[in-house]
Amino acid sequence: MYGLTRATTTLLAAAVAGFLIWLAAQFSNHHEGGYWAIMGVLAGAGLVMALSQLLGGWTKWGWPRLSASFFLFAFVPVAIVCLWVIVAGEPSNAWLHRHVLAWSSDIHVRGVLNDVMKYIPVFAFGTGLVFGFTFDTTGPVVRDTAVGRRAAAPPPVEDRTAADEPTTAERARTTSARDEEYAGARGRGAPPPE
Repeated sequence: MYGLTRATTTLLAAAVAGFLIWLAAQFSNHHEGGYWAIMGVLAGAGLVMALSQLLGGWTKWGWPRLSASFFLFAFVPVAIVCLWVIVAGEPSNAWLHRHVLAWSSDIHVRGVLNDVMKYIPVFAFGTGLVFGFTFDTTGPVVRDTAVGRRAAAPPPVEDRTAADEPTTAERARTTSARDEEYAGARGRGAPPPE
């Protein structure tokens, strides 16, 4: 059942992503508006593919939640690099486009940038895909159906070091017994106890 559900959601998501890729091909990338529409639709196709795994039960079912650590340490760096490449490939000569190209030259990555700009749609799709991976599920909530059943509290932890020490009453008994023994032994000529 689980494999069939996951396979079905993946197939449906692939169909939706394929439609979105076809839709992106309907826009013209010769102007700035069409270029960003293409990038947005392709990122949406990547997001659909990632969410299909979440909805298919791959991650334990349950309600989806955003993983803040994944978002900060994985998605944000990926988004910065991908947007850097996408902005560098803009067809217009906008302010941000010019600055990204200049900054790339300043940090000596212009050659790499020129090489990867051939694959800008892949960067857009990947951005959406990695964003979709920031979602996870907590798993199903299991409720106890027995009324009034409570989990047993753990036993209190005892401090064994204090338990090994004799109490004041025990010390007094030990001292008085030793004194009596000494007094009796003195009469027999025995040495005093230590």
